[in-house]
Amino acid sequence: MSDPMTPAPALPSADARLAELSAWAATTLRTPDLTLAPASADASFRRYFRLTTGAASTLAPGQRTVIAMDAPPEKEDSRPFVRVAALLRAAGVHAPEVIKADLDRGFLLLTDLGDRTYLAELDVASAPALYSDAIDALILWQRASRDGELAPYDEPLLRRELDLFPDWYIAKHLGVALAPAQAQVLANAFRLVLDNNLAQPRVFVHRDYHSRNLMVSRPNPGVLDFQDAVHGPITYDLVSLLRDAYIVWGEERQIDWAARYWERARRAGLPVAPDFAAFWRDFEWMGVQRQLKVLGIFARLAHRDGKTGYLADMPRVMAYLRGACERYAALGPLLKLLDDLEGRRPAVGYTF
Repeated sequence: MSDPMTPAPALPSADARLAELSAWAATTLRTPDLTLAPASADASFRRYFRLTTGAASTLAPGQRTVIAMDAPPEKEDSRPFVRVAALLRAAGVHAPEVIKADLDRGFLLLTDLGDRTYLAELDVASAPALYSDAIDALILWQRASRDGELAPYDEPLLRRELDLFPDWYIAKHLGVALAPAQAQVLANAFRLVLDNNLAQPRVFVHRDYHSRNLMVSRPNPGVLDFQDAVHGPITYDLVSLLRDAYIVWGEERQIDWAARYWERARRAGLPVAPDFAAFWRDFEWMGVQRQLKVLGIFARLAHRDGKTGYLADMPRVMAYLRGACERYAALGPLLKLLDDLEGRRPAVGYTF
């Protein structure tokens, strides 16, 4: 999960990789006249810098800035980034072009999509047009889907993501050891959620399609942080967009935007459920998977990596999760478990 809104730390005075990246970029662009500044922070080991060139460089006329990505190869594999960028662009989605890549060293030069994130620009007035553009881009991406092109978003991967919740949110963040009955409740809920997720039609999935990874640009939106793309449930990216960990819209707006997506997706020939109520149920159950995963990821970022800023985003995610659990009787035991974990009421007995 990247965070284009959060400024990266100031450039360190002695950073061997940064010096190497700068020299490589100057040689690649054939210009010594180059300034470098942090462009964004990232939840991974990747770093991004905005390079501004002088008049003489190999960039296109009028193009004065590029983004340099530093992805240490022992920590990050940049090949998926390059591959998915090409898939997105081939689908007609505005993703950065890879100008040059040195995969052995983990250096990439990318076209600059600007610094105006959706999160910074969204308000009541701008939201309808911005979300409409994001939905159109999502449909372009999904229409380009092909079997065998991306790794499957299969049960092992979905389950590994779910396991982040007990491992990091419950055990590390809350410091709770589940009783056997509680662990069984969680296992039962995971099974129900996975059965729904795996039954959904499968398309290309960006996997983090939200307001911090969408840039206000021409054409709109610019799409970032796509290197973890997979082939999986059709509702996943719409959940990321409409149940965003960083900005909340009322349920009426969520339903309205979801219905607009559903109508456009049907016209585009995408395999959405023929009935909107069934599609909305799939959306909500996919959301439960994502929200459990995100709570685990945010806890891991805070407790393992020292990125405590993500703790402030947890209440939004938990509110989405609790809301879905309240609406579906089958998820009632999970809601009771959440109540117990949050200390909302005395521990209750579990039956299953």
